[in-house]
Amino acid sequence: MSFRLFDAPLREPSQSVGFAGNIIDRQSENRADDSVDKALADPRTRLLLTQGGRLYLKVRDGGLDPWFGAAESQAFDVSLDRGVLLGFSDSGPVLAVPAGIEPEQLPETVKAIDYRSVYIQGLIDEAAAGAMAQGAALLAWHASHRFCSKCGTESQMRAGGYKRHCPNCGTEHFPRTDPVAIMLTATREKCLLGRGRHFGPGMYSALAGFIEPGETIEAAVRRETLEEAGIRLGRVVYHASQPWPFPYSLMIGCFGEPLNEDIQADLNELEDCRWFARDEVRLMLDRQHADGLITPPKGAIAHHLIRAWVDSE
Repeated sequence: MSFRLFDAPLREPSQSVGFAGNIIDRQSENRADDSVDKALADPRTRLLLTQGGRLYLKVRDGGLDPWFGAAESQAFDVSLDRGVLLGFSDSGPVLAVPAGIEPEQLPETVKAIDYRSVYIQGLIDEAAAGAMAQGAALLAWHASHRFCSKCGTESQMRAGGYKRHCPNCGTEHFPRTDPVAIMLTATREKCLLGRGRHFGPGMYSALAGFIEPGETIEAAVRRETLEEAGIRLGRVVYHASQPWPFPYSLMIGCFGEPLNEDIQADLNELEDCRWFARDEVRLMLDRQHADGLITPPKGAIAHHLIRAWVDSE
């Protein structure tokens, strides 16, 4: 008799979301202060180059290649001293490095494309997209945490980019990940979707909000749903998670069981919020809704929450 706690699909739901294809061996216990220097000395090392929230991509054989060698990266005014070691692939060390050359100064053979477009358009393979998310989050954290929060002294990168050390007071600072609850409130017949003011035309999605200090995932799901839609939740169950490098979040996807149906939407947060029947949501997923209503793209965890519910009949 199997232990039901571990009964699950062969493929974890989190493996299907965007940015989840990272196969880099991080070797977190082996990071040293000279890790980046050692990696750069390895001729097999591959670099991801970023600048201003964009990834540099080489135009090659009708496709786009995100990988640069250490030597060829020099043409893009890279700051190797600010590079971070993501880990190791079968091909060798992998780093993410900020570039100095502006996108408009790039040669025709190299494009600078924002992270979100790279992911939505599927411009690189899943493994590279996962590495991009890891590198983008780390570089964003370093850019916004240059100074010690205890004494104000400029800190120094250590451990291959996985911490910062203050030379004045000795405080060590570590990269942050901001947890975000994203939840689909649903019954057998219908689910609750909201529309943010910044959404594209016709798009509705699951509700979401940051998990606050001292709060469980389940409590955050209940609080955010009540605050944004006036819907009280009973049972809350976890479904999947997604790294989200905007700038360094972890989306934690859950389903919530509603205890009431009367929506009282917070119109300061949402443009609209309503119940949708299963057949209507299926049309939205398939981009066939008569009114042009749609759900988020396939890589987004909101899409996977909605799809899992639609297919749960």
